Amino acid sequence: MMRARRIPAATGLAALLLALAVPGPARAAPACGAEETQAGMNACLARELGEADLALNAAYRALIARLGEDSPLRAPLTEAQRAWLRFRDAECAFATAGSRGGSFHPAAQSGCLLGLTRQRLEALQAYLNCGEGDLACPVPPAGR
Repeated sequence: MMRARRIPAATGLAALLLALAVPGPARAAPACGAEETQAGMNACLARELGEADLALNAAYRALIARLGEDSPLRAPLTEAQRAWLRFRDAECAFATAGSRGGSFHPAAQSGCLLGLTRQRLEALQAYLNCGEGDLACPVPPAGR
């Protein structure tokens, strides 16, 4: 009987520790916090991740187009994006390893991927919005 009480407490503690261990931007989206079931949370986060991935891919394609076909910067951008995707996946596999095998794992994994994807999206969008003469930005302004 005493063991039965420890299992839920240990599970709750593990979930809390995992939530605190995942970096702030990688935590679950607030919109998904209203979900009442784990399955609902998993589905919501998967949906938000899909939307973020679409936005990320659109920003990447816009950068490639802005650079132009003959730009020597296309190859480094492509390599950077591929390396970032490998990093994101490896980082989230590590950050969510504590929940692997549990019902919370899909939400933890999607939340982590979502947070890092949104960070990368912001970075790519910043490249798309560089000002004229910004020497720290490798992407030419729009219209050039």
